[in-house]
Amino acid sequence: AVEVKIKNIHFHCIKFLYFLAVIVYIGKKHKYFFRSWPMSKIVTMIPVRMASSRLPNKPLIDINGKTLIRRVYENVKKTIEGDIYVAAGDQVILDECAKFGAKALLTDPSLPSGTDRIAAALKQIDPDGSKYDIVVNFQGDGLNVDPAINNRLIEMVERTGCDIATCGMVFKSKEDAENPTNVKIVMGLREGEREGRCLYFTRAVAPYTRNPEKCPNQDLYHHIGIYVYKASSLAKIVGLPVGVLEARESLEQLRALENGMTIRAMLIDRLKLIEEAPADINTPEELSEALKYIK
Repeated sequence: AVEVKIKNIHFHCIKFLYFLAVIVYIGKKHKYFFRSWPMSKIVTMIPVRMASSRLPNKPLIDINGKTLIRRVYENVKKTIEGDIYVAAGDQVILDECAKFGAKALLTDPSLPSGTDRIAAALKQIDPDGSKYDIVVNFQGDGLNVDPAINNRLIEMVERTGCDIATCGMVFKSKEDAENPTNVKIVMGLREGEREGRCLYFTRAVAPYTRNPEKCPNQDLYHHIGIYVYKASSLAKIVGLPVGVLEARESLEQLRALENGMTIRAMLIDRLKLIEEAPADINTPEELSEALKYIK
């Protein structure tokens, strides 16, 4: 009888270990398995158009055997869960997407921003706003941007209920912080904190530290223009008029803040898949550098 009990215990232990192994395997294969239930319905939109003053026909540029838009799409597809669409401003982009099996939607080429483009594309596939909960905006020239960052932003939207999630990095030099092309996030993080509510975005150097000896954290945060939206919030933003501060700073995200919406940001240490290559491609020089590293 004792021998039978030992065999039964052994059998149930094996079953438990097998079940545990299956759970771990599924968790690794499906990144959102352990998220709170029910899971959000997520769509990633990649806004892209042919018009580019510095790099004509940019989406169709050959990057060592594959077009730019194809490389961006493939990076997103293997990293972010949910549906993926290319929000295209031109028919030639749709034609290119068809060659490698990407779903693409044609939008008005005259739309003023990528945000408007992804909202217009979303309206085509989800006209009543019931199909998707979260929208990822992944830039069509973000060839070397790590799409895994967006998974962390998706989690932040789900966890906090914020309207928009974005990210930033600590400035490493005074010169970079003083450059008005580098947008600053103003948020009140205590020393050691890595996430918070965005109070403002600005091209000025902010916030100012009046009493350095009383302020342990004097970091300045460089805004990285990666966005994840609640689907309802995206629809709201594009329906609002241009804000006063938005027009003054030429920063679209201020429209949301001016209308009482919540933006949260998390600090990241790494933006790129390949550290030596540029994060995105906007100039012939960046294209030349990308070709050296992205194979």
